[in-house]
Amino acid sequence: MAASEASGPTVLISTGGTIAARTTADGAVPALAPGDLLSATGGEAPTGPVRTVDLMSVDSSAMTVADQFAVVRAIAEALADPTVAGVVVTHGTDTMEETAFLADLYCTDDRPVVFTGAQLPADHPDADGPSNLAAALATVHDPAARGRGVLVVAGGRTLPARGLFKVSTVDPLAFDSVRTDLPRPVLDEIPVGRTARVDMFALYPGVSPGLIAAAVAQNAAGIVLAATGSGNTHPDIVAEVSLAVTHGVTVVVTSRVPYGEVTATYGGGGGAVDLSRAGAIVSPWLRAPQARMALIALLTARAEPETVAGFFHASGFFHASGA
Repeated sequence: MAASEASGPTVLISTGGTIAARTTADGAVPALAPGDLLSATGGEAPTGPVRTVDLMSVDSSAMTVADQFAVVRAIAEALADPTVAGVVVTHGTDTMEETAFLADLYCTDDRPVVFTGAQLPADHPDADGPSNLAAALATVHDPAARGRGVLVVAGGRTLPARGLFKVSTVDPLAFDSVRTDLPRPVLDEIPVGRTARVDMFALYPGVSPGLIAAAVAQNAAGIVLAATGSGNTHPDIVAEVSLAVTHGVTVVVTSRVPYGEVTATYGGGGGAVDLSRAGAIVSPWLRAPQARMALIALLTARAEPETVAGFFHASGFFHASGA
């Protein structure tokens, strides 16, 4: 049966997070199994049967890169069954933008893959998890969701994973997007085993250039810099970036500003023009958390700097009709 004709179950993959949490004397902690989450929506989804996978039970802030790739592999395993209608992943909102984007990097199937979670624990009087999960399950059977890559459903809003970032710690509308029509270059093969280490730093006035030197000394394969404005920083950082690139470390520069395109506009010794000349790759739209996941995936696949640069260029390249 072709994927577009799949009419079998939706696979619900549970990873923990606030949606599965109950309040204890030590704070809210994940406690609910996927069957419990499904029951809270009122039982089996009206759009069809649900098959559950209890993958892990962790706060997303405590996830490792290995955990995130385990989620990606679980999605691929679910979609290996051609009768499956689609996949829903319940996940903590703290790092959902990263795991959902990582899944989107390998998403070539037209069937919907939908991430959802909650801002309030399951035992809160105003718990938003059940409504978010019900909406995510319904999205799997929405024809408009097909062929869009990984989607994120929260607070009554559906957004593509690519370009997503968290905007509130408590509001049900947990996420927004830098741009909802980003191109979707994808990668071929989900890695198994050890992944490349990529460090990420936010830049600010007075930041120590030693941060970059330390990452190089500790054998980071890549570094992502959340710079100020349109990818700008201090000249001392540029000097360390140049040294890092000389040592074979791939450096990607984006912005700590949530909205707008990052372009190499400013010079003066510390601007994005200078960083580019030092060998850094500018990420026009993907912000630091997602740029880091992309760089991990690319470097794990042993991509050369030219390939990495091509990926980030393709992630921000729009045809005239889409600009």
